[in-house]
Amino acid sequence: MKLFLILGAINGFLAVALGAFGAHGLEGKLSEKMLNTWDKAVTYQMFHTMALFITALVGMKLSQGPLQSAGWFFFIGILLFSGSLYIYSTTGVTLFAMITPLGGVSFLIGWILLGYAIIKYV
Repeated sequence: MKLFLILGAINGFLAVALGAFGAHGLEGKLSEKMLNTWDKAVTYQMFHTMALFITALVGMKLSQGPLQSAGWFFFIGILLFSGSLYIYSTTGVTLFAMITPLGGVSFLIGWILLGYAIIKYV
């Protein structure tokens, strides 16, 4: 579970840094629509950074398989969902936007697994 705490700290840092970069470095360089897309990527990254921390903290009490899987699904979701939106918003290449739903599904699976582990083991 220590790995998920580390990944949470790294992703928290990146979410803040990328949010600031979007607000200050991309303003005037991207359309309003693309800035909103960038902001959505930052928001979802930060929400799921918190999910990584929750998973790790609950996992310190319970070393159950669903929690380990939930953490990985949250992390993969950040990479696919937020990562694809960051790339799409700066390049406009729609192929990257088509990857985004896979990240969303990964988030959903992570939440289901986290909920299942809490119901079953806490």
